[in-house]
Amino acid sequence: VSEGFSKSPKSISSKWFYDKIGDDLFVQIMQMPEYYLTRAEFEIFKHKSQELISSFGIQKDVPFELIELGAGDGTKTKELLKSLLQEKYQFEYFPIDISQNALDGLVGSLKSELPSLAVNALQGDYFEVLTKLSQGKKQKIVLFLGSNIGNMMDDRSTLFLSKLGDSLNKNDKLLLGVDLIKPVEVVLPAYNDIQGITRKFNLNLLTRMNNELDANFDTDSFIHAPEYTVEEGIAKSFLMSTKDQTVTIEAINETFQFSKGEKIHTEISRKYNDSILSQITEKTKFTITSCIKDSQNLFADYILERK
Repeated sequence: VSEGFSKSPKSISSKWFYDKIGDDLFVQIMQMPEYYLTRAEFEIFKHKSQELISSFGIQKDVPFELIELGAGDGTKTKELLKSLLQEKYQFEYFPIDISQNALDGLVGSLKSELPSLAVNALQGDYFEVLTKLSQGKKQKIVLFLGSNIGNMMDDRSTLFLSKLGDSLNKNDKLLLGVDLIKPVEVVLPAYNDIQGITRKFNLNLLTRMNNELDANFDTDSFIHAPEYTVEEGIAKSFLMSTKDQTVTIEAINETFQFSKGEKIHTEISRKYNDSILSQITEKTKFTITSCIKDSQNLFADYILERK
């Protein structure tokens, strides 16, 4: 917070959205009629799981590890897990998430719904956990879904994929879910739903700082202000101050001034096409081997292979 609020414009990492309240709000967001991303990728996992499995290049008698970064509630992944179990593939599922609350919920549901599944849930930073897993000899299939890669600008996503490639071995696969570039009238409502759930999700950052850092934000004096243009292809979320105000954060013993109309940048959601993703991956150890889209071409799951 100290680092982000000392910049101009002020910002805070989107990873801090996810406490228990944030987890619950995001589940609600995914169910909003405007939020097409989850439904589109779910359709791929529900109706094209065989295509996904074929793209992995795995064999039924060769054990592998299925690793999911940011597993959340696992709604989409369960469709793939069911298919893999039904066809008797030999694998262990490693869901990784920064939220222990999300992992506890996922593990509980998997025990009930897929009791034969071997699950090893791991809480923490992706790369800390991957470093431990990288010492194994089995082939790895890594899932990074929901266009989470879109929460990074292109230079950071290149760095992220490069680092991920360093944690994997030749022929390991990455299933990368990305949102595709679309018109404003489709994209912007996904980040500004009529019921105001996304607004609550963003404002919860201020509530967290009040509760956990002894800050004195007046949450009623900030509004949720998302932006998107097709030309840029990046949806952006901001919290905007509605008045001149001063906020004190006791935990870091700092005071920050906010002018009327000043914004805190909370999140980006990069949208992609073949050209953008190719420019990013060509600077990494991955090569794109296939692309699977939903029926409306809203979303794509790209399969990348570690060179």
